[in-house]
Amino acid sequence: MAPQNPLKPVRGMAPFAKRLAAARAVARDPRIRVLDLEARLGTRYTIDTVTALQRSLPRTRFVFLIGADILAQIRHWRQWTRIFARLPIAVLARPTYCLKGLAELAAQRYAHRRVAPGAARGLAAMKPPAWVFLPIRLDVHSATEIRSHARPKPAARGRRKQRQTR
Repeated sequence: MAPQNPLKPVRGMAPFAKRLAAARAVARDPRIRVLDLEARLGTRYTIDTVTALQRSLPRTRFVFLIGADILAQIRHWRQWTRIFARLPIAVLARPTYCLKGLAELAAQRYAHRRVAPGAARGLAAMKPPAWVFLPIRLDVHSATEIRSHARPKPAARGRRKQRQTR
């Protein structure tokens, strides 16, 4: 998890520690570990993080997981073509972004390297650039909406539950 997305404004962003704790609370599957790697590595851009990870773990096969919303805007990322050249990418469907993401520059440029969803299990072993679009079940809730439901609700004051009689 990154301390600050360079493409998002700092204003209105929750503090990094709070976002990290919230991500850890949501990631309930024991196979998912939410880490503060970019903060520890001192990297700001994905390409720098990927490069550092691949150097420190040369035998590890990585797959970059992104949503269709990221595919739609990844061309604005620093050295985005190097990201495609360094590791396979799995793109998860996101409501309202699927068609936009698939119509964008990155998807068009690497269309010849797109693999079928049935081949996704072997993606980590594929030579980059290789990517797959996974048409998963869509969740219509926005990240903001999910975060608001994760916050504890304030207790109602001055109201007592009245006993109902029939």
